[in-house]
Amino acid sequence: MKRVLVTGATGQLGKSIQDWAADFPTLRFRFEDRAGMDITNGSQVKAVFTEYKPEICINCAAYTKVDQAELTPEPAYAVNVEGVKNLVAACIENDVTLIHISTDYVFDGTKEEGYYPEDQPNPINEYGLSKWKGEEVIREGMQHYFIVRTSWLYSKKYPPNFYLTILEKARQGEDLIVTDTEHGCPTDASNLAKHILMLIESGSTVYGISHFTDGEVMSWYGFAERILKNNNIQETTKLAKGIKTINFVKRPAYSQLI
Repeated sequence: MKRVLVTGATGQLGKSIQDWAADFPTLRFRFEDRAGMDITNGSQVKAVFTEYKPEICINCAAYTKVDQAELTPEPAYAVNVEGVKNLVAACIENDVTLIHISTDYVFDGTKEEGYYPEDQPNPINEYGLSKWKGEEVIREGMQHYFIVRTSWLYSKKYPPNFYLTILEKARQGEDLIVTDTEHGCPTDASNLAKHILMLIESGSTVYGISHFTDGEVMSWYGFAERILKNNNIQETTKLAKGIKTINFVKRPAYSQLI
């Protein structure tokens, strides 16, 4: 059995991996949240790696508060860069393959036909920059790694995320105003979790950067429409297009990952 260490185990992706774990009997898992292994704490990281001796580490730990990162970027860099440095050091020392989750926000969103893994990143906010710098730490320090970029990650089970927020507001009878100026590919965390575990199970050695999404491009408004329709509540909720007037952080306007 391959020993797999999962960081950020209480996030929506970490929990989704736990949901799939029983379907992958050749994999043995250890799930760690921040309380058990804070990736910004090098000593904790080293201790867990030494005790568990994983062969694969899936890094689901990340700072993802885009607006807050613009105001106080230090926490974002602490997790998304310095935390990644600690994982890279532990992986190298223990001969562990790292699977790291990154984001469409490493791109500026100006390429109308979408982005391939080999396209040059150009982040336009602090969150995106912190994630790109984390990627660079891995690329410059390791050989055995998979960087999997995804976009608009959501879970139908585990909050907080756009899907569940829209659903809750609609069920409470609130009117919804959602932007249609940003386009990307919503991605179910459960699908990404399965993809990652299948990658491990396959024994792939095609290391490097790849993209994974659910493949369909839409705006946030279009995604909200889809959520309401799929839950049969579109007739009872007023949904309108609008501009994020309180959103001062630049975001990619078109960030399809191919």
